[in-house]
Amino acid sequence: MSGTPSNPVVRVASIPHDQIYIRHLEAVDSSGAGVFRLPDPPPVDGVRSAQSGWWPPAMLSADWVRANHDSFDLMHVHFGFDAADPAHLRELVAELRHFGKPLVYTVHDLVNPHQPDPAAHVELLDVLIPHADKLITLTAGAAREIRRRWGAEAQVLPHPHVVDFGTMDRIRAARRKKAATGIKGGMKRIGVHLKGLRPNMDTAILDPLARAVARLPSAVLQVNIHSQPLDPASDEYRPALAGKLHDGANLGLWELRSHEYFSEPELFDYLASLDACVLPYRFGTHSGWLEAALDVGTPVVAPDCGHYADQDPSVARFRTTPTGADEESLLNAIREVLRAEDLPGLDAEGRRRQRLEIARAHRELYDLLLDRTPAAR
Repeated sequence: MSGTPSNPVVRVASIPHDQIYIRHLEAVDSSGAGVFRLPDPPPVDGVRSAQSGWWPPAMLSADWVRANHDSFDLMHVHFGFDAADPAHLRELVAELRHFGKPLVYTVHDLVNPHQPDPAAHVELLDVLIPHADKLITLTAGAAREIRRRWGAEAQVLPHPHVVDFGTMDRIRAARRKKAATGIKGGMKRIGVHLKGLRPNMDTAILDPLARAVARLPSAVLQVNIHSQPLDPASDEYRPALAGKLHDGANLGLWELRSHEYFSEPELFDYLASLDACVLPYRFGTHSGWLEAALDVGTPVVAPDCGHYADQDPSVARFRTTPTGADEESLLNAIREVLRAEDLPGLDAEGRRRQRLEIARAHRELYDLLLDRTPAAR
């Protein structure tokens, strides 16, 4: 992406780069924002994660900044600092300051969904949030929480689309065509996906959710989970949960589907097959899964923890208690989204416009930090 002498390309050390949220911060076409995000370098130990080619992130170190400071203008941290400690991050910040490199941090997670104890993540936020030159977050609720806890202001920029525009157009058009036929009724498929059982997954939601769905006319609960927790040969085998899931399926409480990690097309088709997607989270902040569901026109039912319900006005919220999800509020939330006449979320054209606005907002923010705009000067 080219720039002009008065508006040069901004070189961003993005942590990471090869992640769908970050890729969709780019402008849609060559008329975009003049930002070049450095490719993810190989991990320091040369071993890439099985799930991600950028993990662990090599850029997240004072040594990398010292060796590569001439190759970037600013650093933008998103994900990937889970394994760091506060001292490591303080060294990184000090090296950025030494070379005059601004730090931008997008606060995706105020609570780490992969860590049952929030304390370690908070210690890292206590370094990143006060020392960032600019903060971004995805929802107004998260911005308020950042202001309350750290006295810092965060610019709110929404999560960009997850599903590609062609797939979005195809799936949403098919759903609109089906609705236009005027056919009412039919079996409603309510889906909950336990994925690989990361710590914020609430398996206790199954019983109240099954009871709630049983109270709906012509509705079925579909429970998806990755294969490993149900496989006695796997190190991730969960015998008690496996027994519960199989017993519930045999009793007709839900349909059980286990599978390997979805590819993106498989994920999008799965979400499009649902009439409502229930997020089974005990804690967390924001969700890309939620955005993907909305992209394909599937309404979302989310817990009242975190800021999931702030991501889109269509999201219906259910109440969580110390013992788990509340059955009545689950039932009411599912009824609410099933009553909606329009597809939730933005269509592909709306997402295109939103993506351009997000790309421009990032470029303007970078220019201000680098003193490249009249407003900054």
